[in-house]
Amino acid sequence: MVSKNQKKLIKSLYQKKYRKQHGLFVVEGKKVIRELLAADLKLHSLFTLETGIFDVSAALECRVTEEELKQISFLTTPQVALAVFCIPEIKKTNSKGLILALDDVRDPGNLGTIIRLCDWFGIEDLVCSLQTVDCYNPKVIQATMGSITRVNISYVNLKNYLTLETPNSRIFGTFMNGNSIYTEKLPKDAIVIMGNEANGISEDIENLIKDRVTIPQFGSDQKTESLNVATATAIVLSEFRRS
Repeated sequence: MVSKNQKKLIKSLYQKKYRKQHGLFVVEGKKVIRELLAADLKLHSLFTLETGIFDVSAALECRVTEEELKQISFLTTPQVALAVFCIPEIKKTNSKGLILALDDVRDPGNLGTIIRLCDWFGIEDLVCSLQTVDCYNPKVIQATMGSITRVNISYVNLKNYLTLETPNSRIFGTFMNGNSIYTEKLPKDAIVIMGNEANGISEDIENLIKDRVTIPQFGSDQKTESLNVATATAIVLSEFRRS
């Protein structure tokens, strides 16, 4: 049975301030929960319709009814299990290799997909501006499908990070009027910046970028204004890895 205090705690984790306050986040679904357990993330509590399907301490596992699971789930159609994990400590960002930076990406689905792309393309470090959606938002976690365990994600003052922490790095930014990414010579070590869904890269960050690239449009009608940021990220990372 789920206690009132447990329900209150889980529901509070919808909000970033309470995730930060408690150092906890929520995960739903067998696949994602197993991914996080395999990555040795610390489990706080587990609520499941079927006991024994996860290799966890019985003290942390609580069998619930479908109705109880609906009451604590963030999903319209709850899955078999819901788990609460401790937010892990942030690791120091590498100074070498390909680093992806996000400037004010707000949509949880986009961020979740971008985290999966980082995992796919072997991007170890994802640097997010302070305005970017929280990676422990339940919708982000769901969209990552477990990839969040294999990408080091940090939230920083992006301008300070680019000017003070990585002053010698080559910085690429995606714009509508940049050089074609298909013809540009792309280095192995670089920081690639993707901007906000509606406004692109902010002016403060744009002023720090010397290498402007674009994904050229081939459609004859030319009515599409831009690509979805997650789609654009997939193309950009693919080109960097191909070069």
